[in-house]
Amino acid sequence: MTAVSDKTSGFCRDCLTEQKAGSRRCRACGSPRLLYHDELYDLTLAHIDCDAFYATIEKRDNPELADKPVIIGGGKRGVVSTACYIARISGVRSAMPMFKALELCPDAIVIPPNMEKYVSVGRQMRQMMMELTPLVQPLSIDEAFLELAGTEKLHNDPPARILAKFANRVQKELGISISVGLSYCKFLAKVASDLQKPRGFSVIGQAEALSFLAQRPVTTIWGVGKAFNATLEADGIRMISQLQTMEESDLMRRYGTMGQRLYRLARGIDDREVHLNDPAKSVSAETTFFDDISRYDDLVPILRRLSEKVSARLKKQGVAGHTVVLKMKTADFKSRTRNKKLEDPTQLADRIFRTGLSLMERETDGAKFRLLGIGVTDLCDPQRADPPDLVDHQAGRRAAAEAAMDKLRDKFGKAAVETGYTFGNKRRD
Repeated sequence: MTAVSDKTSGFCRDCLTEQKAGSRRCRACGSPRLLYHDELYDLTLAHIDCDAFYATIEKRDNPELADKPVIIGGGKRGVVSTACYIARISGVRSAMPMFKALELCPDAIVIPPNMEKYVSVGRQMRQMMMELTPLVQPLSIDEAFLELAGTEKLHNDPPARILAKFANRVQKELGISISVGLSYCKFLAKVASDLQKPRGFSVIGQAEALSFLAQRPVTTIWGVGKAFNATLEADGIRMISQLQTMEESDLMRRYGTMGQRLYRLARGIDDREVHLNDPAKSVSAETTFFDDISRYDDLVPILRRLSEKVSARLKKQGVAGHTVVLKMKTADFKSRTRNKKLEDPTQLADRIFRTGLSLMERETDGAKFRLLGIGVTDLCDPQRADPPDLVDHQAGRRAAAEAAMDKLRDKFGKAAVETGYTFGNKRRD
């Protein structure tokens, strides 16, 4: 967004030279990347989002890919993790089935994800963020909120200029680009970061929030996905400007707690603060198969491996889960999600697996599946997890065996020991 008066000053995003409103190119370096806004030097809350993160890293590491469409994903049976902006021109989007992406962009170069490399770059960038402010709240490997209030004296610059310097440093030192959204609240900072990708820097001030939002569709509001958007559309609500004329009580009567969110965010009201770490809401693992699988017996060892992954992550993070969630996707991309709440929270692969089995038995009805996942939600302190089972007397022995397996894997590696469910079963995922 650009809200500019005659007295507004700004700066060049490339060389940081101060500019007067009205200039189209930097008076020092000639760059057209000038940033103006009436509230430019008053705003402190930012959202930073990397541009096509995985694809940009691959292009950085292989300059021959620079002008070619690149898709990061898991082969023709998988889905698109991300696509470069050249591929996006053809309509390729994240989470799109790979076969459809290749139909839209047959010349695309498909590269399997290299998560170890991406995580390493993400950590480097995270460390650079921490040098700007201690208040960094990561949302994923490639995006985060930053609160820069009070950092002016430390850096001898206002937050807007600090962020511009940061973007240039990331480009120079890491070889990737970012987009920045600067505002007074989380909601609008995140919206702003997506306005001018790639290499964007957008500002949404408090004075313009209502008018800016009025022009946007309701899908701009966090939480309004495909299903809820269809509900709103059925009620004749398509634009945020319509929500701005409605009473909070009316919206809550229609849509419950989501109605309150609609009312507040439609008016740019968001008092959430930037926290160092928001606790995870779930822990899960899933896999997409190379070939569709329909037989229950073939799915069992895969479910066991996934349960062990979830268990290891729970133990590593020091949390337990109260509800087990099974996720399956059929060959025609229809999702089936089932869950069961346990009497006591768990960290154990055995309990996660056995609960998942009971849920999976009801779903193996001859349908062919392309994806299987298992996870736990309702996370809590592990001290309350897995008390002795007074009904299943073998549960204690299995828990002890699992603890022994964990020690062996910690010492000799993940493949050091297997259960009978997975031993000898050829991987099909």
